[in-house]
Amino acid sequence: MKDDVGKDTPGDKNVAEYKIILRKVLDNRPSGTRLKLAAALGKNRSFVSQITNPAYLVPIPAKHVAVIFEVCHLSSAERSAFLDAYGRAHPGRLRAPHREARTRIISVTVPELGDDKKNRVLEQLIVDFAAQLARFAESVG
Repeated sequence: MKDDVGKDTPGDKNVAEYKIILRKVLDNRPSGTRLKLAAALGKNRSFVSQITNPAYLVPIPAKHVAVIFEVCHLSSAERSAFLDAYGRAHPGRLRAPHREARTRIISVTVPELGDDKKNRVLEQLIVDFAAQLARFAESVG
């Protein structure tokens, strides 16, 4: 990581700090956690890459924090460090603990395509489709 990341404003340094914490958490979780997080957030895997990259100083939306904690199973120390940095970066943005976004897991059986790349593409298509359906259902209901 470059030393000059986050030197623009004090908040930038804290944004980078909580992104580093999240990246370390995800690096220590089982493979597939990033995909699960993307699905739970209704986003692509590239979004998860952006929210864990301290070079991208775009903040993580407050509404995603509870989902991140739920899917990534942060320890109390990790959660505390993340919330401290998030609070410094975005004072007052996080209210009392909330469970705004809840998710559930639905298992789908798909054919084995015999190629890892094709299997990942199929999984991502399903995740994207499920996220679109969820957004549609929320807007209608």
